[in-house]
Amino acid sequence: MVTINCDMGEAFGIYRFGDDTACMPFVTHANVACGFHASDPNVMWSTVRAAKAAGIRVGSHPGLPDREGFGRRPMRMSRAEVAALTIYQTGALAGFLKAEGMDLSHIKPHGALFGMAQNDPEVAEGIADAAEIFGVPVIAFSDCCMSEVFARRGIPFSCEFYVDLDYGDDGRQVISREHPPIAAEAVAEKVRRAVEEGVTRAMSGKDVRVVAESICVHSDTPNAIVVARAVHEELGRRGLLPLG
Repeated sequence: MVTINCDMGEAFGIYRFGDDTACMPFVTHANVACGFHASDPNVMWSTVRAAKAAGIRVGSHPGLPDREGFGRRPMRMSRAEVAALTIYQTGALAGFLKAEGMDLSHIKPHGALFGMAQNDPEVAEGIADAAEIFGVPVIAFSDCCMSEVFARRGIPFSCEFYVDLDYGDDGRQVISREHPPIAAEAVAEKVRRAVEEGVTRAMSGKDVRVVAESICVHSDTPNAIVVARAVHEELGRRGLLPLG
């Protein structure tokens, strides 16, 4: 089975950001921002309530303390600092989940924090430290520091594929400040190749290896609902969507 995770709850104050509720019927897991790169307490709680109504699982989406850069600019951080910011943000979300009678499903680092964990074992260790405390799996990436650290430590994890991001020749996602729209037909083909062949087309035109145990959809993609629906329909046609 292949899950569909979506980054959500990234509005804050009077600023709206994406249509989370409209995307929820087409995803299985919501990664809810926890106040550092985006979101605020009211947005976190309302997103949890909406996810509960939609019957989808909720995990934390901890990011770097950089709202202006939307958490997509790397920072130098120690293992202890990474663990602390992940515990802090996840703990806040866990409180809102408890208020709604829900369990924390997973942790998925956001943006540059995710990229840092792919390349720096100390960052990956810090995230693993937090996941161990909460006893939840992590949405991660294949063939990198994350997969090596989590496998060695026995931290359950699934490797995600980004259907709405470009890839480099190294097989890694290209973290950009903005996500351009992507046609539904292109989404379906990218999903098919990722789950059937284990490859995707890099920006250079070269095919690179990927592992697609969970498909990521970003709520800030301009046509995020179209993308999420296309992913859901393609996995549904192949009988790969988890039940319940």
